[in-house]
Parts: sequence; C-alpha cells; structure tokens
Amino acid sequence: MALRTSELLQPVQPAMRLDLDSLFRYCCDHVRAFPVSARSTLAVYQFGHGQSNPTYLIEVRDEGSVKRYVLRKKPAGKLLQSAHAVEREFQVLQALGLHTQVPVPKVYCLCTDSSVIGTPFYIMEYLDGRIYMDPKLPGVSPASRNAIYRSVAKLLAALHSADVDAIGLGEFGQRDNYCKRQVERWAKQYQAATGEGKPEKNPKVFELINWLRRSVPAEDSSGAAGGIVHGDFRIDNLVFHPVEDHVIGILDWELSTLGNQMCDVAYSCLPYIVDATRNNSDAHEGFEKAGLPAGIPSQADYLAEYCSAAGKPWPAAEWKFYLALSLFRLVSICTGIHSRWIMGNASGGERAQWAGKMAHILVDAARAVVLRESIVPERPPLVELANKQPEKVKVGTEDCFDGTGRFIHNKKVRELRSRVLKFMEAHIYPREKDFNKLAFSDSRWTVHPDEEKLQDMARREGLWNLFVPFDSAARARKILFDGKKLAPSDNLLGGWPLEP
Repeated sequence: MALRTSELLQPVQPAMRLDLDSLFRYCCDHVRAFPVSARSTLAVYQFGHGQSNPTYLIEVRDEGSVKRYVLRKKPAGKLLQSAHAVEREFQVLQALGLHTQVPVPKVYCLCTDSSVIGTPFYIMEYLDGRIYMDPKLPGVSPASRNAIYRSVAKLLAALHSADVDAIGLGEFGQRDNYCKRQVERWAKQYQAATGEGKPEKNPKVFELINWLRRSVPAEDSSGAAGGIVHGDFRIDNLVFHPVEDHVIGILDWELSTLGNQMCDVAYSCLPYIVDATRNNSDAHEGFEKAGLPAGIPSQADYLAEYCSAAGKPWPAAEWKFYLALSLFRLVSICTGIHSRWIMGNASGGERAQWAGKMAHILVDAARAVVLRESIVPERPPLVELANKQPEKVKVGTEDCFDGTGRFIHNKKVRELRSRVLKFMEAHIYPREKDFNKLAFSDSRWTVHPDEEKLQDMARREGLWNLFVPFDSAARARKILFDGKKLAPSDNLLGGWPLEP
C-alpha cells in the first residue's frame, strides 16, 4: 500500500534543527500569502524518506486555519562543489511549473543567504497525496497497478518532451556525451570508495566498467537523445493523487540536468531486473524472474508505452547498455555508503552493511544483463494491444470503445494492420541495413535496386496505397482520406527510419 505524505513525517533530529524565529521572519517577507498574524504559530517536522538534501514540513497555524509548506536545504558541513545544489532544483522546478504541464510542486522562494538557517534553501508547495515505496505495489488492485505504471511511463515521456530552450533551461547542462561522462564519474567514485581500509575492490566491477566504455551508444556523442533528465526517476519519488491513479508531483530533482534521456527510462525499469528494496532477504530477483505482480505491464510494454508517448525510436540494440549503466551507478552509490560507514563517516549501520551486500548483488545483475543476447524484442509490442483488459469486448464492423474507454479499431482495420506488419517483417526490416548504407553513401540519390521490386510486391498484396489507378479515384479517395482506417498502418510505416 501507499503511504500518505503526512505519514513520512517525524520529529526533527537534534542535529538538524532550524532557527525557527529567523525562518518565520524570512517567510513573512518572501513567501506570498504567508500568515503574518501575531497569533501565527510555526511548527516544523522532518521528512524521513531518503533525502540527501534535508527536507522539512513547515506548518503555520493562525486562528484555526493551517497552511503547509515544504522546505528543502543544503546539508551543513563541507560539500563537494556541485553537490546538493538546491539552487538548481529551484531553477528546474520553477521552469517546469511556469511553462509546462509536467506536475511539479509550486516553488515560492529561493534563499541563498546562509545566515537565515545555516545553509541555502528553497520553499515549495506541500503535496498531500500518496507515495508508493515498493515498486511491486502490494495491496493495490491489478487494474490500478496497470494504470499506475502506464501513467508513469507517459509522465516520463511528457517530462522528456519539454523544450528546454523555450523554458529557459537551455544551459542547464551539457547534452552530448552524457553516458560517457556518467561512466567515468561513477568509475572514479567506485575507485575512491574501495581499497585499503575500505571495501575490497571487486574485479567484476572493473570488467563492467570496461564493457560500458566500449559500448556507449553512438547517439550519446551527438546529443540526439539529449534533453531534460531527472536523474533519479523512480516510483518512490512520485506523489500520486490521494484517490486517483495519476501523479500530482515529481520530487527530488537534485540530480537533474540535460543529457541522454534513455538513462532516466532505464533507471525507472530497474525493478524488472533486480529487487533492491529488501533489506533482510536473500531474494533480490526483479519482476522478470520473480514474476510480474498481476497488472504490472512487462518491461517491453512499459518501454513501448514510453516510446509511443515520447515519439522515441525503439531502443532494442542499446537497451542493455542503458540498464547496465543504471545498475553500475547504483553499485558505486552503495559502495560509497558502505565505505563511509566502515571509515566511521556515516550512520545507519544495518543499512550501510546492507548497501555493501547490495553492491555485489547489483554488479552480478549488471553482468547478467550484459551477457544476455537481448533484453527486449527487436520490434516494440503494440501499445494498444498491450493495454489488455480481462473483460471481453465485442468488436464488429465499426470502431468502438471498450469498457475502460479505450479505443478499439474494427476488424477490417486490424486485419489491414496485420498484413502491413507481416510485409514489413518479411521484406522491409531485413533490408534496413542495405537501405541505410545507401542513404549514407555517395550514391544516396540513386534508387536502391530492391525498391521497385518491393513496390511491385506491395501492389500485388494490395498494400501499395500510393499507386492509385485513374479509374478508381473515387474509391481511393474514400480510403485515403479516412484517417481512422489508415492511421494504424501509417503508424507502423512511420516508425521505419527510411520511410519518406
């Protein structure tokens, strides 16, 4: 079951207490509509769920009314120069909140004056909703699980569709070579966290690092997959509506930047590969081996939902790299936690010991991913067929909607789409490499010798819609201009990279 956001609150730890008088004065001056009555009282609680930037609830009472805000601040002490940048969090939240429909908490103010409460901070909207800690969604109905996962895939697509230049985030990060930089960053971090007096270096990790360096996708260097990246997109960083299965806010933007967006998608898919939530269990298999909880879509279906909504190409060839990189990143993070505990610089002994154990489980999971021939099918599953419902739907000669409001094409349209798909799989896809080679050669303006043969074959099978005989113009016009009938087949053709 999900936890309400209010259930994550706890008393403020003694070492994390704030100067409430100074905070109250600042809020009165800088937070719009903040209760400023002499009778206003301020109480502060701390959120206990995994924030590296301390996060608090500010509750202001004034003559029976209550207003709630969230404060997020840098930790005290010496920090790495680029770490815990609450200023960047505020910047991305403000840009998305003002200029897009991506659900994020509204931000009220940013304070860079450390004299107020000790470190810079910002204040944002409090979202009263639900947070799912376990990606298996225990206690949730199969229908709701399905709706939740598909809404998350579409939400990530909506975030990735934001025009960063138009919303003022064009200089928020470097778009190209993101994966290459990530490999080196986490490799350096792993090196620093292991060795004498620290966790032992694992040779398997260095094998993984070398494989990642050799396997960075070509699209990474060009920045073709570049855009806004959340950096920690997972289900427990999402606030869901109190009663409905959709997200009302994306949290924890500490790692956000510009870069290769497929890293976000792969990171959100890790529950399919490994279960990193069980502290006291030897079973860490992901959904694929342990079995999908009823209603949760397969990894391929989740990925297809995202690609369809984001307009992204199907990443079958590169997918294992993105998963392996996400797992390696967690290996380095867990090793760092364990290392700091060994050296006496971190609290939480049981969890730190578990992190050391988890690092070995994660590197084994990454190696298993690398050794697999493929992770997802060569072609994406049909998104509309992936959204299956247990109820039977009667589909006749007319298009209709099923019991959930989902659009269902009629039998004729589905048969046409099936014929197009079979033709593509038998004759088009196997020739992609040859067509692509010609398209990037000096002879790219010439006609490939197979092109006319394929046209003739398509005509014979009744699939060459561009060939319209003069004596059938009326019939052709009726077919060609009925978008509902052609759209499913055009969707297939449009997914082929060499389609004109």
